[in-house]
Amino acid sequence: MSVRMPTNFGRSGVQESALDMLGHEILAEKAAALGRAGQRVEETLAKLRQNGEGGDRSRLLKEAAAAVHAYFIQRELCGLRKHDAVIREYNIPRAVLVRLGAS
Repeated sequence: MSVRMPTNFGRSGVQESALDMLGHEILAEKAAALGRAGQRVEETLAKLRQNGEGGDRSRLLKEAAAAVHAYFIQRELCGLRKHDAVIREYNIPRAVLVRLGAS
């Protein structure tokens, strides 16, 4: 004699679709947060390039490093672990990367 699982065992169709909707919402928020973090990187790097030669350089480097660090974390939360292409694309200065611990 064989034993089969009941057909109503587990989640119902309504529960599964609700979880799918929640998963979709989470992915959308991750993507939006990644976009906002990337925009912040662009803004801080632009400030650094425009005004980074004076006495504000240290503060601008700190802001850029914080923005890049947050962006890298958000990328990793999205499952994107390698940052080499992003570093080239945004042309992130070595001085910023050194503040993140890169050698």
